[in-house]
Amino acid sequence: MIDRDGLIAAAREAVNAAYAPYSEFHVGAALAFADGRVVIGANVENASYGLALCAETAAVTRAMNDGVRGGLVAVAVAGGKRGVPGDPVAPCGRCRQVLNELAQLGGTDPTVWCVGATETHEYRLSDLLPNAFGPASLG
Repeated sequence: MIDRDGLIAAAREAVNAAYAPYSEFHVGAALAFADGRVVIGANVENASYGLALCAETAAVTRAMNDGVRGGLVAVAVAGGKRGVPGDPVAPCGRCRQVLNELAQLGGTDPTVWCVGATETHEYRLSDLLPNAFGPASLG
């Protein structure tokens, strides 16, 4: 069973590690795996804007570097301007693709919680990225 509230709290805590001096939009992400592991990440901006990393991508990179290659069951994403929660935050298109790669490695369709100050939206990754391209697409 996924600890929804615990995963959301981990994403909110991860917001504090964000490095976002340019946009001032701090984002934290928490990934839950079937084995009980939780991996967090925060966005990291760069003066060369295209080199910035979103929180979800940072968390997936951390998981992959730790040898996690599947079992992704849930994702929580939280954030806001200067780290203050506002509207629910959803993964950008790039992050949806990065999350999909990890999910497809384990054959999962994780729940994605987009967390705001007063409300949380719930989706399946396949709803956020229909007809996704992934490892199976390469034949």
